Amino acid sequence: MDDYNIIYRPIGIIHTPFKSPGGIPIQPCFGRGIKGHIEIFDEYCDGLKDLDGFSHIILLYHFHLSSGYSLQVIPFLDSKSRGVFATRAPKRPNPIGLSVVKLEKIEGNTIHVEDIDIVDGTPLIDIKPYISDFDFPSEHISKGWFEKAEVQKRKGISDGRFLSDGK
Repeated sequence: MDDYNIIYRPIGIIHTPFKSPGGIPIQPCFGRGIKGHIEIFDEYCDGLKDLDGFSHIILLYHFHLSSGYSLQVIPFLDSKSRGVFATRAPKRPNPIGLSVVKLEKIEGNTIHVEDIDIVDGTPLIDIKPYISDFDFPSEHISKGWFEKAEVQKRKGISDGRFLSDGK
């Protein structure tokens, strides 16, 4: 494999009521109604043009409080060890998170969102509009191991198992 250096620079900072990873919603669907806002750095504000016409946006962000990774993890909604790429666990080889949130409004360099599941102060890498024609496949959806795990639905709140201290 060739040696690659990939460098991403944050385009903004995500602000939420969640000051630490423990106790936050584990996905946006468990954060319904929770509001946050995103401060876009001045040099990227022109990129917000026309974003306000979308009801939802995709946030790509850096899990800045995550250190190290495991290729096998026990995900929040299951009790069995799974391959990290079959989960949404934050301790990953490349700690990149993805959330689809409701776009409320844009005021200057501030994007107001709802249904947020992200720790306050998280660096934002990119924004993409959610477009159901592109982002939601029309054929049958298979949810892998999660189909069985749904039977034992747990509370959708982080229990801290992926905190930096290895727990």
